[in-house]
Amino acid sequence: MTLDTDAILWSAPEGERAGRPLLVLLHGVGSHEGDLFGLAPYLPDDPVIASLRAPLSYGPGFAWFPMPGEAPDAERFAVARESAASVLAWLAELASADVGGGGVGLLGFSQGAAMTFELLRARPELFDYAVPLSGFVFPDSHPGDAALAERRPPVFWGRGDADELFPPERLAFSQEWIPKHTTLTERVYAGLGHGINQEELGDIAKFLRGRLA
Repeated sequence: MTLDTDAILWSAPEGERAGRPLLVLLHGVGSHEGDLFGLAPYLPDDPVIASLRAPLSYGPGFAWFPMPGEAPDAERFAVARESAASVLAWLAELASADVGGGGVGLLGFSQGAAMTFELLRARPELFDYAVPLSGFVFPDSHPGDAALAERRPPVFWGRGDADELFPPERLAFSQEWIPKHTTLTERVYAGLGHGINQEELGDIAKFLRGRLA
């Protein structure tokens, strides 16, 4: 499983990326690289932004792993780890060009939020922070969990209190797991469903400025 690097949307041309922090955007299921890239004008312009396309075709867009009911959980988790490995392989190639030399952060929505946690678990030492939005942690064990709990990178976890997409038990597991493995900033937005509102965008920008200061 590999990323389509030709599909990546960048906020800066190739000659202006070296030595700058990198923010990687990971879209939700059925979406594409152009979705979260629309947030770029609302975010700090210090980091280079790279918006990725998930490797699996899904409806009109793409996905990082199968949805519930399409495969057993164990298979879904395994595919998510394969997707995470494809992102890590791409990041390793970038490192040789000093892209992300100023630090690497993650921002994902829904499935992309789940992927931010998979990436943190896979390589805790590689990422400076993560911004999972309207997402969750897979309720499985991971070899990198102990190292992640020791490092405890900053995480902004935002979601709406009217988001009914995830089962209560998945949310409960995430609420218990995330504070034990990260330095958590949690925000829950009244009346917000499965989406991002202006208030949350402001909080995300504030969080990012704090990480980049």
